[in-house]
Amino acid sequence: MNNSKLKIKKKVKKHIPKDWLCELRILYRLTMETFYDIKRTGIVNLVIITTMAAILTIFGAFFRSAMSISAFAHELGNVLEISVYLKSGTDTNIAKNRIKEFEHVENVKIIPKEESWTNLQREMNLPDISNPLPDTLHVKVDKPENISSVFNNIKQLQSVEDMSYAQDLAKKIQALNHVVNTITVLVVIIMGILTITIINNTIQLVIQSRKDEIEIMRLMGVSNWYIRFPLIMQGAFYGFSGSLIAIIPLNFVQNGLNHMHQFFIVPAPLYAQSVVLFTMFAMGILFGAGGSFLCIKKHLQV
Repeated sequence: MNNSKLKIKKKVKKHIPKDWLCELRILYRLTMETFYDIKRTGIVNLVIITTMAAILTIFGAFFRSAMSISAFAHELGNVLEISVYLKSGTDTNIAKNRIKEFEHVENVKIIPKEESWTNLQREMNLPDISNPLPDTLHVKVDKPENISSVFNNIKQLQSVEDMSYAQDLAKKIQALNHVVNTITVLVVIIMGILTITIINNTIQLVIQSRKDEIEIMRLMGVSNWYIRFPLIMQGAFYGFSGSLIAIIPLNFVQNGLNHMHQFFIVPAPLYAQSVVLFTMFAMGILFGAGGSFLCIKKHLQV
């Protein structure tokens, strides 16, 4: 019986013409209700926004630092090369073209044995003997994590006598990237838990202070979303305001990291600050609104 009533109600609603002016009035009233709720919360607003700003600053600083560390690791990985020593009599151009066909190979440079021998004689006092060095290829890989697979592919070529690369350094770079990414994820999880807890407690106080008013609204048949919306917007407001304040300390972090990039002559990540700010605002608003919504589900049966 109840299902049939709901179906009839939905059909009736579809045929009722929408009054956009009325919709705007409702939106205005909901917005004003949000500001009234914030005003009722009083000085507690400052505590919540300041706490949110601190949490978001920590998140933003970790996220921005993680981007810089990844940039340094990538730059360091770019100088890693695989040295391929060819067998005597091998055509270096054929070997070069064969290696360039492998996936993840970015560049192959030929180092003739005569050039290697001349450089070695210049650096060391060697006797006048015949050149014992082989022709060498320096293979550059697109990413440090792919160097091992490229190494194994080249190793299978019959023209290759021996190979070498800084294996320990490559592993350390991979481990560093893994640690940085793991820490960033943990910071996001901790930030989410703290934010939702703070917002949850705040909205719970608002619900308790407006309990009688909300009950009257429910008895009058007011829409559930009319009751929920101001509370959810209040949580989003805390996230947005905290993000605004967090911009100030994050600018100092950004400037410090930029100076570090300039000192080591490593390019800074492209659009790093914009990405961090967008992510921080998005997560602040999302977690703020999400904390309010969870509190409403738990403490308010609407």
